[in-house]
Amino acid sequence: NINGFEPAHRKWDPKRLLDGYWHSAATLNYLRTLQMDEAIEGEMLGKISVDFMQSSPSYAKWSKLAAEARETPEAGASAIFTSHEAMQLDLEEALTRCVPGKGFYNLSAHMVWIGDRTRQLLGGHVEYFRGLKNPIGCKVGPSMKAAELESLVQILNPEKLEGKLILITRYGVGKIEEHLPGHIRAVANSGVPVVWQCDGVHGNTVTAAATKLKTRSLEDVLGECIKAMAIHSANGSVLAGVHLEMTGQASVTECVGGCIGITEEGLAENYETYCDPRLNFAQAVEAALRLGEALSS
Repeated sequence: NINGFEPAHRKWDPKRLLDGYWHSAATLNYLRTLQMDEAIEGEMLGKISVDFMQSSPSYAKWSKLAAEARETPEAGASAIFTSHEAMQLDLEEALTRCVPGKGFYNLSAHMVWIGDRTRQLLGGHVEYFRGLKNPIGCKVGPSMKAAELESLVQILNPEKLEGKLILITRYGVGKIEEHLPGHIRAVANSGVPVVWQCDGVHGNTVTAAATKLKTRSLEDVLGECIKAMAIHSANGSVLAGVHLEMTGQASVTECVGGCIGITEEGLAENYETYCDPRLNFAQAVEAALRLGEALSS
């Protein structure tokens, strides 16, 4: 793993890019198989439970929602779409094809995005992205100037197509109120339509004092997303979605908080990530339910 703990593990090896490609292809094929098998899908939906959230005042309501999902498995069916940060341009260019009469598409994913560290107006990533027909995204952090953002959206979506450009904000719960309103105004001034998304994880990463492990607090993650809803509403805008990092494993202990009560002292119990800390299954379900509750209110 290039993000391994030991220095020897961090030696650059381009073959990892090829290995990653094949692992990704195998994973997608497996997901499609699960999706097509109604028996497996029904079995998975039948295991939905929120019993771990009994300490929440909203438990009764959420338990009812889980029961309804188990009884109507067809409601859980959905298409699979993939997305990733297109960081390695050599790799992304190799996976780009020209579709006659339509233009250039990156076939490595349905949507690709530019990271907050590679979004320079005259940089290679922006130059590459502006030529794609895919839906594309761009991370927007505290260092983004309003004037820079106004220029960036015009470069990335010059035809002003609806649904073409997704802006993924990632400030941190303590900085979002300072930066998001100005960014909303800058985009409005540009006249370019965008889809706003809130990344509640990357701006809220800290080092736990007790264990020195990198972690995130579920309360901070949800706090930033809920603040984003309110700020967009107050500025005549709409928050269209959230960006989270999670795992389907129930036993992982990488983020603190939630009804299951993971503490900083308990992080080392099952800390598996070599890179960014992820919400575990229970925390991810709780996040979805609490965000849905905030949205409906």
